[in-house]
Amino acid sequence: MSERKHYIRKKIVAWMAALLLLLVAFAFLAPTILTISGSFFTQSELSSNYGKIFDGAGSGSSYVAEQTNLKFIPDKVSFKQYFTVLFLSPEYLFKFWNSVKYTVPIMAFQTVVACLAAYGLTRYRSKGREIVLFVYIILMLMPYQVTLVPNRLVAEWLHIYGTSWAVILPGIFSPFAVFLLTKSMRRVPTAVVEAARLDGCNEWQIFFKIYLPLCKNIVYSVMILVFIDYWNMVEQPLILLGSEHEDMYPLSIFLSKINGGEVGIAFAVAVIYMIPTLLMFLYGEQYLVEGIANSGSVKG
Repeated sequence: MSERKHYIRKKIVAWMAALLLLLVAFAFLAPTILTISGSFFTQSELSSNYGKIFDGAGSGSSYVAEQTNLKFIPDKVSFKQYFTVLFLSPEYLFKFWNSVKYTVPIMAFQTVVACLAAYGLTRYRSKGREIVLFVYIILMLMPYQVTLVPNRLVAEWLHIYGTSWAVILPGIFSPFAVFLLTKSMRRVPTAVVEAARLDGCNEWQIFFKIYLPLCKNIVYSVMILVFIDYWNMVEQPLILLGSEHEDMYPLSIFLSKINGGEVGIAFAVAVIYMIPTLLMFLYGEQYLVEGIANSGSVKG
């Protein structure tokens, strides 16, 4: 009888834990669900349910006196916001293209630079190697906002301020990917490299045929994390492009400037803006999980 009570108690605890996890998951997903559902609301329905929130935000107020109504299902499904964004207001698509123009080169070139730098810090032993890696760690721990003003001064000195290069170049040489890849490449067994040497492989062959295949998961993880990070950037374009180049702003800056008259459009743009990051995550979820889990070890 006691065993049965113990079994029932375990089942109750398991169900309570599952219920708690579902509540936590819903709390995390609720903003996303509200954004997706809100993109199909009519403007009148959005104003009646969320108008007070955005009116307060537009006036600088941080307190909403009246109770708002959170709705997950629209009374009438409307595609007007998507039609406006995709066909009637091409400036949103131009800003979307600006986001792609900044994020893709940063992701690609930062990965290339990080792989080469990490390989150098792994293969070539010298007294200054640990100092260089320590400097990388210090730079990685510094908030990006601390380096915004120096980056602007350097951009002005290089005469690239107000151009795409002012945003792209600092992103390419970010230290985060170098640190992560260096820790992973240092786990590659020395015996594998020595065997490749005996087979006549040069440094480039060792890099492409030994290190990159063994560190493939962490390389994909770096690409995904870098893409998501720079896809959502706001401070860099604001400081490095300036207010006089608003036509070069990425779409993320528009999402931070919602006003009461464009709530429906903002919801629709937010949904479109989420699609690339969701596709990146869904496509590379396995690589991301395995790369982070195995960042301290390499499969033989």
